[in-house]
Amino acid sequence: MKRALSVRDILDKKYRTFPFEGKWREAFGEPERTGVWFIWGNSGNGKSSFVMQLCKELCKYDRVLFDSLEEGSCLTVQNSLKIHGMAEVSRRLSFIQDDMEALKARLRQHKSPGIVIVDSFQYTRMSYRDYIALKEAFPDKLFIFTSHANGKVPRGDAAVGVMYDATLKVWVEGGVAFSKGRFKGSTGEYVAYPELAGRYWADRDKGKI
Repeated sequence: MKRALSVRDILDKKYRTFPFEGKWREAFGEPERTGVWFIWGNSGNGKSSFVMQLCKELCKYDRVLFDSLEEGSCLTVQNSLKIHGMAEVSRRLSFIQDDMEALKARLRQHKSPGIVIVDSFQYTRMSYRDYIALKEAFPDKLFIFTSHANGKVPRGDAAVGVMYDATLKVWVEGGVAFSKGRFKGSTGEYVAYPELAGRYWADRDKGKI
């Protein structure tokens, strides 16, 4: 049986966080460097653009492993890498297309990356129980899952469960990423796709959406 923690134990505990600055800090504050983040949104709303920008930002702090289950290394991925200048972080970013068993084997290796982006949760074919087992097996990692959506809800019961469990939840709509989780900065919003955001929210204000 684990020892119960006192209030003082919790207050004195030191947490490893990302010291975000500028618009990242305004949107997401200073989130913890381990655990689970969850990003979801409908197609065509700028989710992929946001994820790539987030990936580039996180490369400042640790090595990032991008498990591109959905798209692999297709032309659209190459184009996205070019658009977002990802060559600048090439030494800290690796792309794979591993199923979950292969991913776990890779993460057990010595000095494996501390941040894992999985695109997308639906392509993992994991149940919620599988997800919990993965998270508990690697408590020193940060897992970031992207997800398809049905309306404003993640697609599938397991994905909904992961969303509720995640410490940072990010909903992407109309080119803007909204912090819906436990970490939120002064605005709670990050504009990932300015051109889309300008059109989308102007049309929404006019009642066209």
